[in-house]
Amino acid sequence: MDANEVARLQDYLRTKFALPSLTVRERPNKDDSAEVYLGEEFIGVIFKDDEEGDVSYDFNMAILEIDLPERPAS
Repeated sequence: MDANEVARLQDYLRTKFALPSLTVRERPNKDDSAEVYLGEEFIGVIFKDDEEGDVSYDFNMAILEIDLPERPAS
């Protein structure tokens, strides 16, 4: 992904999630994906899919069970 594409994705995600501290960063030696951060915390990867000129993006975010807050049983 080039710098313009990364900036467009960042603008979209910041607006969609109302998170101005979200950043999308190019990945060294990778041109098919970018990294997503919330502040300085890495939260996921966006992969670019370009099939016959139809471009789409897949945002992949892993959530570890240990990071989830406890909730009382209902």
